[in-house]
Amino acid sequence: MIELFSSNTPNGKKISIMLEEIGYDYTLTKIDLNKDEQFKSDFKKLSPFNKIPVIIDHKKKQTIFESGAILIYLAEQSGMLYDQKERLKINQWLMAQMGYIGPMLGQHHQFHHYNPGKSKFGEERYFKISKSIYENLDERLSNSKFLSGDNYSIADIATFPWIARHKWHDIGLANYKNLTRWYNEISIRDAVIKGFAFIDKDELPPKP
Repeated sequence: MIELFSSNTPNGKKISIMLEEIGYDYTLTKIDLNKDEQFKSDFKKLSPFNKIPVIIDHKKKQTIFESGAILIYLAEQSGMLYDQKERLKINQWLMAQMGYIGPMLGQHHQFHHYNPGKSKFGEERYFKISKSIYENLDERLSNSKFLSGDNYSIADIATFPWIARHKWHDIGLANYKNLTRWYNEISIRDAVIKGFAFIDKDELPPKP
């Protein structure tokens, strides 16, 4: 049994979607970020940087933090969504999400969505970077069905919840036909719909 410690964020949704995709039974322990529950001492023992998500694989007595590492762990345990022949490409696109797409869109959220008007420099900088991310993803998906190639993988699972916040970005997902095609195809997967609503049962991936 997997125990998932998480909250309703893009990084949190990655793991619930993955667990639904591979068909693993799991329990959810909610971490309320608005109440700073991530800073409690018991949680810090699981997550040294006070970040969600974290999983405990009780059967194997393993605790894993960092969403990318969790995706790799679950993919290797299940033998799914991490094809050996495509692994190098999958790793590159997964690391691109972890190191660039997520952090930069996250900064865009901070300046544009949560704190508008506080820093013109921050708003302009991260809007420009976020727009570039959309363009880069659209270009990649113009000649690749999914991010790492022909097959849906953990790289797509990692990236999808961040693009699902496209209404926050005010860039216009519908302006990017290849990215929109990819987004629409993933958004109707049964496991994605179920995993996306792992906390808010009525939540659906927003339409482009």
